[in-house]
Amino acid sequence: MSLEASARSGLHTTPRRLGLFLLVMVLVGLNLRPALSSLSPLLIRVQEDTGLGAAGVGALTTLPVLCLGLFAPLAPWLSHRLGSERALSIGLLLLTVALILRANHSLLLLFLGTLMAGAAIGICGTLLPGLVKRELPQNADLMTGVYTMALCLGGALGAILSVPLADWLNSWTASLMSWSLLALIALFAWRGLMPHPWPGPASSSSRNRPKVRLTRNALAWQVTVLMGSQSSLAYIVFGWLPTLLQRRGIDEAEAGWMLGISVMTQLASAFAAPWLARLGRDQRPALLLLLATNGAGLLLLLLGPLSLRWWGVVILGLGQGGCFSLALTLLVLRSGSAFLAGQLSGMAQGFGYCLAALGPLGIGVLLQFGASLNAISLMLMGIVAVSMSMAWLSGRRRQLELDEHGVLTTRRHS
Repeated sequence: MSLEASARSGLHTTPRRLGLFLLVMVLVGLNLRPALSSLSPLLIRVQEDTGLGAAGVGALTTLPVLCLGLFAPLAPWLSHRLGSERALSIGLLLLTVALILRANHSLLLLFLGTLMAGAAIGICGTLLPGLVKRELPQNADLMTGVYTMALCLGGALGAILSVPLADWLNSWTASLMSWSLLALIALFAWRGLMPHPWPGPASSSSRNRPKVRLTRNALAWQVTVLMGSQSSLAYIVFGWLPTLLQRRGIDEAEAGWMLGISVMTQLASAFAAPWLARLGRDQRPALLLLLATNGAGLLLLLLGPLSLRWWGVVILGLGQGGCFSLALTLLVLRSGSAFLAGQLSGMAQGFGYCLAALGPLGIGVLLQFGASLNAISLMLMGIVAVSMSMAWLSGRRRQLELDEHGVLTTRRHS
């Protein structure tokens, strides 16, 4: 059964099914950030045990983000052949195995597990917007806010608990491996509570529909570059913020807590951002406000007085949570159907996360060459400027649709 056929099926509109879907969607979302946020507070320990330099650590923080992009286009392919539910189960299984594998002093296994974790998150994260659009087409933007809250909470837990778990278990590898339990719970819940039908024969309209070429559409690229640039800021924070804060004299545990509280703060803005976006005619004012907040928080943390560091933590969290939530929301707001939402999600998260991977890598290269926090801040403000320009273009009321001849068009969305 295809996504659009599923959307027309009455099986997907019962209150019980919707309730189960929301419950398990939140549980899945909780697993899509700890693999990233749980490593950064432990990077000093990893360096000490493995001998990795700044460039090696930069590669370690860049690899999962790059894999998010490289493997995101695999999600629509898996969904078409296995069904969205089975494809998501495969992603969760891969994530569980990856989190076990990367908890290792062996550099080969550490990097291999990190690669697999990025691939799994790329598959799962690409599938969810299409599923949300299918199950709740009228309120997909608001439900995306709920899903984003789950991602933020998972990221916060990974950052906050990473160092305490390592101290309690007396091992950074055991701390990293512990997150595989949460992934395993999500896998069992998704597999047990959601039906996993095999996709049926393609409908006549599906067989006759031409291949959609989003790469030739300006709006699709605007959404993609916005996704990539704002995600670059997020993954720089996940991968490098504790290390950068430690360069300012903040100890390891406090730096981990600061990252965790910042991500926890994202919960509020992640949920509120879609509602805020509904107040105006389009999403440009909300996006620009949140991106400016994001930049202000980064500057306050890296260059501002240390006495104001907790204000910087809160401001950064509010900006980043809202930016990510609205970027995901655009995937459904700019799509006229669940099919197009899935296609746009694959493009935006595929190309976008490959672009985002340049951010953590760039920070690693700058640190390898002894760059100052001033130089790093200048790079971050450049990324904010790119995000703002794309927000101005992609935030307009436009929507991708297929006309009666199956040709992709961009129309003003009323």
